[in-house]
Amino acid sequence: MDQLLAGLKSAGEPTRMRLLAILAQGELTVTELTQILGQSQPRVSRHLKLMCGAGLLERFTEGTWVFYRLAEHGEQARLARTLVDLLPDKDETLARDLVRLDTVKLTRANDAAAYFKTVAADWHQVRSLHAPEAEVEAAMRAFAGESQIDQLLDIGTGTGRILELFADLVEHGIGIDLSHDMLSIARANLERANLSHCHVRQGDMYNLPMPDGSMDTAIIHQVLHYADSPSDVIAEAARVL
Repeated sequence: MDQLLAGLKSAGEPTRMRLLAILAQGELTVTELTQILGQSQPRVSRHLKLMCGAGLLERFTEGTWVFYRLAEHGEQARLARTLVDLLPDKDETLARDLVRLDTVKLTRANDAAAYFKTVAADWHQVRSLHAPEAEVEAAMRAFAGESQIDQLLDIGTGTGRILELFADLVEHGIGIDLSHDMLSIARANLERANLSHCHVRQGDMYNLPMPDGSMDTAIIHQVLHYADSPSDVIAEAARVL
């Protein structure tokens, strides 16, 4: 009861309800949220701190960046989703927020595309050294079958392509990569495909940021040839399964 009341209290303010509605669409930085809300960073940060403390939101770092999103697991995550579902469909303030959110996402996508343009030649050259991508992806899907996957981990996610490929089979998908620039590309690709149940995090394939046994499936695609110790990468993947 106390936890429920704490969650309701932390959401019981117009700006915080707007934050829930916005973050239900994906993960955003404080700077992006201030642009959408039209409020100062200290004020927005205070709201976010309270809502994270109540378990409605999650906070995670990516280098010097800090992102926020709706909580994904537990009773407070269910409460957050319920509150979002109860929001009116035709509220003018929420509608304006979503328009500004689209602008933020477009800026993200343009920045990611500009970066990818600078590395595209090397990226495609590396891909050309391997088996045809379409055949590899078809084989991976065939191996996976049609059974639903609760928690999917893509290690070395790059552009997020594997998350896109398996999105229709997974309840939750997470991609791990060390590069903030590649994570920006993956995040933009997932947003463009409206895959809000898939997200990315900065992390090391030798030290995955998740507890033992928390994943159902792990994929390591075109990554092991970069590893100094492939066996350690495989052992770390096995740890979280």
